Amino acid sequence: MATTPKLQRPEHVRDWLIRRYNNQHRAWLEGGGDWPLTVSLGTPTEAHVAGELEGVRAWVDTWRTWSGPGTLVHQERKWARIGSQTVPATLSLATPAEVAAWCGQERRWVRACTRYAALRERWSRLQHLSSGLGRFFDVLADYSEADFERLQAVLTWALANPASGMYVRQLPIVGVDTKWLEKRTGLVTELLGLLRGDTEAGDFYEVMGLGRQPHRVRLRLLCPELRIRVGGLRDIEAPLTELAALSIQPSRVVVLENRESGVALPDMPGTVAFVGLGHAVSTLGNLPWIAGVTAVYWGDIDTHGLAILSAARATIPGIKSVLMDTATLLEFKDLAVQEPNQATDVRVLELTEEERALFDGLRAGTWGNKLRLEQERLPWSLALDALHCAFDLPTDDQKPAVGAPPETSFPPPLQG
Repeated sequence: MATTPKLQRPEHVRDWLIRRYNNQHRAWLEGGGDWPLTVSLGTPTEAHVAGELEGVRAWVDTWRTWSGPGTLVHQERKWARIGSQTVPATLSLATPAEVAAWCGQERRWVRACTRYAALRERWSRLQHLSSGLGRFFDVLADYSEADFERLQAVLTWALANPASGMYVRQLPIVGVDTKWLEKRTGLVTELLGLLRGDTEAGDFYEVMGLGRQPHRVRLRLLCPELRIRVGGLRDIEAPLTELAALSIQPSRVVVLENRESGVALPDMPGTVAFVGLGHAVSTLGNLPWIAGVTAVYWGDIDTHGLAILSAARATIPGIKSVLMDTATLLEFKDLAVQEPNQATDVRVLELTEEERALFDGLRAGTWGNKLRLEQERLPWSLALDALHCAFDLPTDDQKPAVGAPPETSFPPPLQG
């Protein structure tokens, strides 16, 4: 039995063109594609016409009354029993604009083309058809006139002022405020990369030549004597450069991620705590008074927690981990959750043999799929005992009686 050919009606052609447009319009904007685009409408056979005369006639009539964009090409078919018949054969679309019209995208296409041409005329580097500007089609097609003008103003200013050192709030660009720009940092970065011919130039601040907000670090002083030296402050969040200037000399440092745990830490002699640094833990190397301290890191038992521990150890040699071992994971496994995305850059890790075995086991799913035991799920008394033991401090049941001499003596506070 002969297979009935597929006869394409206008709605079928529209569906096909929409898929083609969605896949190709960015390349078309930069001159891509082979034109004209020819769409076959099907080839009815004599048997098909004889067997489905009314259906074929309706198909022919549909195209006879059609008045859309493009050129309809007819073909004369000669059949032995039916005689010669003229039927629609192909639809020829001369330009992407005609395809856009079929897809209901004509206004967006025209606007994108107009703005594409304007940018190429304004900046000669974009005049190459393969400049990459086509990937910003949605911006060209959908931005309001005001936003499109603001975008060009930002690019113009950045090209003229490549290393201003200003903060975003200081930019003297009319109509551009911090919120507007902060929502478009990726777009501005990519466009400046195109305009400068360097798509690997760096992040938004580097590409714009702007000053960054100073990195702020949260420091908790757990020692009363150390607090005296900073006016009695227990909790400080400040730029790293300002913390580096503090006149303190702790003997113990604990680095932990969970903020609630950090706030709950009790006083410990000579001790300071850094809270919530994450992968920025390496910035602690900029603090001169941290050298030579006894340091402890406590984070989640997951691949990222161990990667952060590695970064901490590269910055503070000899830092020890607490409650980040296989035994703790297995004891409290019923409290574990799933790590959404495991750490991938694992080429060099500053981990002990046991820590590396734990890391590899987590990656391999040895104890379960992508396990994560968050530090805040562990019993608080267990955490405090582990920290005291790591610092060789007495635990609650080992503390001296009231009136006993203090464990550590401190230099007198600074005068004046």
